[in-house]
Amino acid sequence: MNLSRVNTVTEFILLSFPCSRKIQVLLFILFSVTYILTLMGNGAIICAVTLDQRLHTPMYILLANFSFLEICYINTTVPNMLGNFLSEAKTLSFTACFLQFYFFFSMGITETFLLPLMAFDRYLAICRPLHYPTIMTNHLCMNLVAICWVTAFLCYPVPIYFITQLPFCGSNTIDHFVCDPGPLLALSCIPAPGIELSCSILSSLIIFITFFFIIGSYTLVLRAVLRVSSAAGRSKAFSTCGSHLVVVSLFYGTVMMMYISPNSGNPAGVQKIVTLIYSSVTPLVNPLIYSLRNKDMKAGLRKIQMYVKIGQSEWNK
Repeated sequence: MNLSRVNTVTEFILLSFPCSRKIQVLLFILFSVTYILTLMGNGAIICAVTLDQRLHTPMYILLANFSFLEICYINTTVPNMLGNFLSEAKTLSFTACFLQFYFFFSMGITETFLLPLMAFDRYLAICRPLHYPTIMTNHLCMNLVAICWVTAFLCYPVPIYFITQLPFCGSNTIDHFVCDPGPLLALSCIPAPGIELSCSILSSLIIFITFFFIIGSYTLVLRAVLRVSSAAGRSKAFSTCGSHLVVVSLFYGTVMMMYISPNSGNPAGVQKIVTLIYSSVTPLVNPLIYSLRNKDMKAGLRKIQMYVKIGQSEWNK
């Protein structure tokens, strides 16, 4: 093979959703509205937890961190995707592509760590209620959250570094709206089975270990809930855990389809739809899932509305 043109690729073209100009504009409007609603919904949860002293508990601290993560998550992909809808070039520099790859994956791994932590918090609250206040303190909760973030951001630098060293000397067109490992590895001029296998193993370990931890936690929670004599108590526990399980199902179901094998051969259209679900749809519905069924969160959101009305009245004066 002639490697004289190795590393000549300086930018990538993200095809995103190739279609007519009118459809591109409609998609821009649709995803802009989705993006704004996601920011508003998750931002409202963060404000509610911050402003309402009653929500300064581990459960809501975790929820606020989760909402902050969702805001960061969509900001790694959606702004660039929106720009591509209105752009003719649809280009992204080599460095920007791999930075997006790094932060997109790091945020996703952080989510796979925060969801088990939230499941563990519910396990302690329901299965060990007497010991819960002394075990899961706010200080411990914040330390565990920090560990989740730091560990997640340390998982992928080495694999990404090795991918950047591959020779990209041919096509620079990625049939996706995000720099994803599958399409990137497909553009390499030489096969990289070692890198592909290592990415697949790393992703599988993270996904399956955290997923089975969540399943184990909620199995124990379910056993404990079924022993509760009070129907109201069972209903409250099922409501809280049910919300978490809906989020887990949405996130893990789509992620398993995509990243157990980076080059699994899924059609490009399927990859885009699946990626959209866990990167854009899930962050949008999470505030609805967590807030609409929670009385304390509803009270916190009403408190925000009250502050907004007071601020508007003061401004009008």
